[in-house]
Amino acid sequence: MRIVTISRQFGSGGRELGKRLADQLGWDYYDKEIIETLAQEQGMDPDHVRYTLSHHGWQNIQLTYKNSFAHLGFDHAARTRLLIRQREIIQEIAEAGNDCIIVGRDADVILHEYHPFRVYVCADMESRLARCMAHEEKKPEDDRLSEKDILRNIRRIDKTRRHTREVLTGKRHGDASMFDLTINGSRWDIKALTGAAADFILKWFEQAD
Repeated sequence: MRIVTISRQFGSGGRELGKRLADQLGWDYYDKEIIETLAQEQGMDPDHVRYTLSHHGWQNIQLTYKNSFAHLGFDHAARTRLLIRQREIIQEIAEAGNDCIIVGRDADVILHEYHPFRVYVCADMESRLARCMAHEEKKPEDDRLSEKDILRNIRRIDKTRRHTREVLTGKRHGDASMFDLTINGSRWDIKALTGAAADFILKWFEQAD
């Protein structure tokens, strides 16, 4: 079993890289599929689950380093249950024993005992904004976010991910020592990066064996 986890800055192209890697390698792919499974189990709308998990409120809670999900001790019971179940689903994916790519959700920390290949994808703000703007252009005009709103989202998500990482590991989000490969996607076509990343990943697992 080979597991690749992809952590990323919002707008860096990490999700696209994960999907392209899974397609090229022929491995299982998990990203929004985890949210959809959670939503189906809980009888909730996937967008609501996604919002709840990305606005979990840890930035307002004093937590102990590596504190258990089951003993967070704050009032957001529904959010806590979703976090616990999300962790369980990620563990179940690993236990299934199939080669897979998992994007986000701190899967590299949750699955550390499985020794996944850990990728971190980053990019400069200009490139991140450009990718997000290109994504918005695919939406109906009335549903598109403004550049100002996109920048606000990027900063908010960055802050949340930094804090979550610190809670889980005691280290900052993007700390290179936590990853096996760091990719700067600034001004790169992600498709062009996929082949090189796939070759590196396969060679890493070959030497690991």
